Amino acid sequence: MWAEVTTLPKVDAAGVIITQQELIKDVWRMEVEAREIAREAEPGQFVQLQVPDGAFTLRRPVGIAEVNLQTGSVAFIYRVVGKGTKKLSSLQPGEGINILGPLGHGFSLQAKRPLLVGGGMGLSPLLFCATAFAGKADVLMGGRTQRELFWEDIYAPHVQSVYCTTDDGLYGEKGFVTSVLPKLLQANDYDLVLVCGPEVMMKAVAKIASDHNIPCQVSLEKRMGCGLGACLSCSIDTTSGQRKKVCKDGPVFWAEEVFDLS
Repeated sequence: MWAEVTTLPKVDAAGVIITQQELIKDVWRMEVEAREIAREAEPGQFVQLQVPDGAFTLRRPVGIAEVNLQTGSVAFIYRVVGKGTKKLSSLQPGEGINILGPLGHGFSLQAKRPLLVGGGMGLSPLLFCATAFAGKADVLMGGRTQRELFWEDIYAPHVQSVYCTTDDGLYGEKGFVTSVLPKLLQANDYDLVLVCGPEVMMKAVAKIASDHNIPCQVSLEKRMGCGLGACLSCSIDTTSGQRKKVCKDGPVFWAEEVFDLS
C-alpha cells in the first residue's frame, strides 16, 4: 500500500555535468548546471540523481554540497560505494543527468554563532551550511587519518575556525569529535550545533550539546527509494512515538525528536 504523496518535488530537471573530479580515492565532486534547483535549494536538502543508461531503477539520493547562483549550478560530493555511484563517477562533463529535487527539509539558519560537526561524508551537506552562514560558523571534523580530512581546505574559506580530530592522533587532536566538543562548547558562545555523520556520533554529539543547553539538529541518512514519502522505506520511529519519513519530514530533525537525550 503506497502512502499518499502530499508534497511534490519542486523540480524534475535535466542537468548538464560541468565538472567531475576525484578528490581522493573513491570520493568524487560532481558539479551540474541546474538553474531551477540552484535557486530553490536550501542547506541540508538533497536530490535524487537518475543513473543514466536505464540499468538502475532507483535514483541515488545525494546531499547538496554547494550552490553557485551565478552559474546556476549545484555540486555534490559523494563516495563510490556500489554499481550506481560507480556509474555516476564515470559520467563526463557535457553529459546530461536527470535530477529530482530539491527534496526534504534543511537545517535551521537562525543562529548567530553555529558549530558544524561532521564525520566522513556527513561533511558534504554541512558544506552548504558553512557557505550560507557566511563566515559565522566553526566546523569540527573527524576522520580516521589526515587523508580523510581533505575537507579542511574546502571548508577553510567559509568558516572562522576548523578543528580536526583523527583516530591515530597524527593530525589534529587524537580521538573522536566527541573528545573535543565539550571544550569547544565551553570556550565559545555557540547558539546552535548542526551535525551529520554516523548515527552513533550524531547521538553522542547531540547529548553533549543538550548537556550544555545548546539546541542541536541532526541529518539522518536512510535508504530512500522514492524520495517523496511514498514508498515508506525510510520511515523511522521518533521519541514521541510517531512514525516519520526521513525523505519528507527530514532529513534534518531536531535531535530530541529522534534521539533519547535523557
